[in-house]
Amino acid sequence: MRQKFNLITFGVKDIEKAAVFYEKGLGWKRSSLSQDDLVVFPLGGIALALYPRELLAEDAAVKNTPSGFSGITISYNAKNEDEVDEVLAEVQTLGAKIVKPAQKAFWGGYRGYFKDLDGHLIEVAHNPFWKLDENDNLILP
Repeated sequence: MRQKFNLITFGVKDIEKAAVFYEKGLGWKRSSLSQDDLVVFPLGGIALALYPRELLAEDAAVKNTPSGFSGITISYNAKNEDEVDEVLAEVQTLGAKIVKPAQKAFWGGYRGYFKDLDGHLIEVAHNPFWKLDENDNLILP
């Protein structure tokens, strides 16, 4: 099997409101493949899709019930500490809940967490030990 993720899909309550959040909060652009009930953001080799939560639960044949921590976070790797602060400030103005303000991490980085409009937990982090290439992709050994 290939060591690769191609698509992350978030089930959302209001697809247009969620899409505008990512467009204004992170400055992302929708793919032209987006439709009324599917918004796709290309993220440099992978994509984030937004899809109605009830339809996504139906597709996966699971109950559409909210829960606490789902055991997953998505991380936005910033180029420096200032970018971490800027991103957290911007998403907060658009309705995100800051669940952990930006602070120095025990491992030497700087990070904070927010929940988007639908409660998805997203980390914004600067890791001085991980480098990004010219396309902002992680360079890992």
